[in-house]
Amino acid sequence: MIRHLHILFFIFLAAIYTGCTTPPAKDDSLFRQHRPLSILVLPPVNNSVEVNAPYTYLSTISKPLAEKGYYVFPVALIDQFLKENGLPTPDEMHTISLEKIRQHIGADAVLYVTISDWGQKFQIVSSKAVVRAEARLVDTQTGTQLWSGNIYGSHDQSNNHGGGLLGAVVGAVVEQVAGSLVDHTPEVARTANHQAIYNSHRGLPDGPYRDPPEPVQ
Repeated sequence: MIRHLHILFFIFLAAIYTGCTTPPAKDDSLFRQHRPLSILVLPPVNNSVEVNAPYTYLSTISKPLAEKGYYVFPVALIDQFLKENGLPTPDEMHTISLEKIRQHIGADAVLYVTISDWGQKFQIVSSKAVVRAEARLVDTQTGTQLWSGNIYGSHDQSNNHGGGLLGAVVGAVVEQVAGSLVDHTPEVARTANHQAIYNSHRGLPDGPYRDPPEPVQ
């Protein structure tokens, strides 16, 4: 009995220690070494079933990067430029060499995004808008990966109507019809981008054009 109490005590101490351990500080040494000023965002590679996902996502990423302090090349103009130069799809755009990007566009870094899940997920009594992607920021001069982030967000539209199971099913049908008319994925993507880029431990370091924070009153 006493031995069991000792074991439980050590487990309790280990749990307290684990809970109090702070995550390690992120290593910004690569950023301090390369210090990218500008970012080119390529249209994402799409591994989801939603054909419009790449360009819907593309409309949500420039703002948080610019607010982080980087010059972001206009995504629509870059997309058009690459298509006019023989790269009609995002998959082909991702194969262009970093040397050519630096030579012809002048970007310091390229953001590669791969979408793995996107869109409305309908269940019997609920629905959810889901965005899941991976992002990598690569230095165009050396090919060094400067940052990576997992981008995930969801918007739960679970129905809370009364009326038992029948009421829940009817409410779910209404929500699914509404969900087909109102696409929540851009909003989810914007939130997910912000969370990944501004994450306190794994986020993107501030760029050279970041406004200084306002002083605390």
